[in-house]
Amino acid sequence: MGKTYDRIDGRLRTFIDDQPMFFTATAPLAGDGTINLSPKGLRGSWAVLDDQTVAYLDFAGSNAETVAHLRENGRITLMWCAFQGPPNIVRVHGRGEPVFRDDPRWPDLLRHFPDIDTGQHGLRAIIVVRAELIRDTCGYAVPFMSYDADRDLHAKRFTREDDESLSAYFAKKEHVAQSIDGLPGLPLPLPPTPPA
Repeated sequence: MGKTYDRIDGRLRTFIDDQPMFFTATAPLAGDGTINLSPKGLRGSWAVLDDQTVAYLDFAGSNAETVAHLRENGRITLMWCAFQGPPNIVRVHGRGEPVFRDDPRWPDLLRHFPDIDTGQHGLRAIIVVRAELIRDTCGYAVPFMSYDADRDLHAKRFTREDDESLSAYFAKKEHVAQSIDGLPGLPLPLPPTPPA
């Protein structure tokens, strides 16, 4: 029914690359803290960096729970489901970190995402996850659903923002600089976008 893998390669890598979306799950250390589960879409916004590491682009949004939890404890699970084709679910359990615009690794990491225009989406961080446990399970109960296209609303909303206006937008949001549970979220104002 399920299998554990030593690395993300071959069939697993192809499966991850082919999915139109995935999910992230994080939680604070506090036992009564708020668990976060987020869907992530926009084809081209995630990449397998090597056989133990995946990364995805963290775009503008109305909260920053994942970033806050990773800054506190680093625990994260990523999950991809097959909504078409043979049933399958792949989970990567690991340790993640948000890499912000002023990090020297930013330019090299950004090169892993050539198929997406990052300027349209208010890119605020790159989440890098080092796998500690890689598993797949059957996915027999996951329904068939068709992928038609990415929505264009995110790009329409955030393409008009520059660094200053995006930081002002985040400053007005209740759970961007701090998580729901009061953990540090995004550093505001955001560091400037490095030149391409």
